[in-house]
Amino acid sequence: MIRSEEERPVTHIAVKDLGRPIANQTIIVRARLHTSRGKGKQAFFVLRSQAYTVQCVVAVGEKVSKQMIKFICNITKESIVDVEGKVMNTDQKVESCSVQDVEIHVSKVFVVSSALPRLPLQIEDAMRREDDLEGLNIKVNQDTRLDNRVLDLRTPANQAIFRLEAGVCQLFRETLRAKGFIEIMCPKLISAASEGGANVFGLKYFEKEAFLAQSPQLYKQMAIASDFGKVFTIGPVFRAENSNTHRHLTEFVGLDLELAFTHHYHEAVKVIGNMFTEIFRGLRDRYASEVAIVGHQFPAEPFKFLDPPLMLEYCEGVAMLREAGVEMDETEDLSTPNEKLLGRLVRAKYDTDFYILDKYPLAVRPFYTMPDPHDPTWSNSYDMFMRGEEILSGAQRIHDADFLCERAKVHAIQSYIDAFKYGCPPHAGGGIGLERVTMLYLGLDNIRKTSMFPRDPKRIMP
Repeated sequence: MIRSEEERPVTHIAVKDLGRPIANQTIIVRARLHTSRGKGKQAFFVLRSQAYTVQCVVAVGEKVSKQMIKFICNITKESIVDVEGKVMNTDQKVESCSVQDVEIHVSKVFVVSSALPRLPLQIEDAMRREDDLEGLNIKVNQDTRLDNRVLDLRTPANQAIFRLEAGVCQLFRETLRAKGFIEIMCPKLISAASEGGANVFGLKYFEKEAFLAQSPQLYKQMAIASDFGKVFTIGPVFRAENSNTHRHLTEFVGLDLELAFTHHYHEAVKVIGNMFTEIFRGLRDRYASEVAIVGHQFPAEPFKFLDPPLMLEYCEGVAMLREAGVEMDETEDLSTPNEKLLGRLVRAKYDTDFYILDKYPLAVRPFYTMPDPHDPTWSNSYDMFMRGEEILSGAQRIHDADFLCERAKVHAIQSYIDAFKYGCPPHAGGGIGLERVTMLYLGLDNIRKTSMFPRDPKRIMP
């Protein structure tokens, strides 16, 4: 056990950096023992570090005894080891490892941290392709994975998923900062339900009642009223919705933005649409290896997008659905099946997985949404979709206090309305679910795959 007795130079090489350029060099690697097998006077084992694996070979010789072979074969899977050996070129590609052109010929092995001999799940099983091309039909079910998330997160696909998800946050920040946005922090303890309705978690706040924020919406708008111009925030969002679906969580990470505009809310829509284009381009160009690693276990069609992004009006979307045989009223809200169908229709017609749907019916939008100035049936609001699923809902907000009072009715939050009594620029924005964006970009089938420790109506552990 390492207890930091002394400081020494770090000379270890990362598994991902192994390759032909350092062939014939003696190196030290720290990684997990992924698999091992002994065969007479030699042993083969695979080391795994994050998303990368390398084959190791050890044989009885001048520096290696039979006892050492036995010792290595008795090291439990998932133990962390230090391995010293020479990097050697291979005659044939090592197809079972991510490092395929070299292997390590081992001279020393030290156990840094031992794993228990009996694991609740086998990492090799958790790594198997979804389509199970090997025909073994060994599956690790979702509850087993989530109950043992510390093990499950070690698979290369999960390592890649959460590195790409971090990339979404980084690209969101980079893109908006380059456009002059300021990052703000919004409270998560609030005095009234920010979105109205019953889907809010209540709690006791000393002698008062309080709630977990369903959205940073009101505070983003207050920041605009305070002359910050363009703002964004990243933080947890809480929804007390008893929805046990593939795309709902009770706690998720919200990427929210709001900006003042000059004449028309489409100024904001274009900024948001172009931001998504920048994020998608960044994921494609910077995270190609992570996408490939995820795709190896969870095959999916590559994500397609246009620059500039496609924007359709709500009535155009309804017309496409009607042409496909769907019976629905022009001002009826889109059901989940109809959203997915529209996504397939858009991809077939326009060859894009991302699009914007503009001018929603006012009746299906929140109280603070600005009605269309020409026809109050419609509103200055929009949703954005990936692979036929909504990933952003936004609108021009009402910035006049009297008009807001008229629209708010029972939803009135006085401190919110007061913010618009002292003059506020016209503004618009939206809220994005980080886990949903990651899920849909990678073509995954369940949002729990993109939440490190998911919270849903049935799960609050680990």
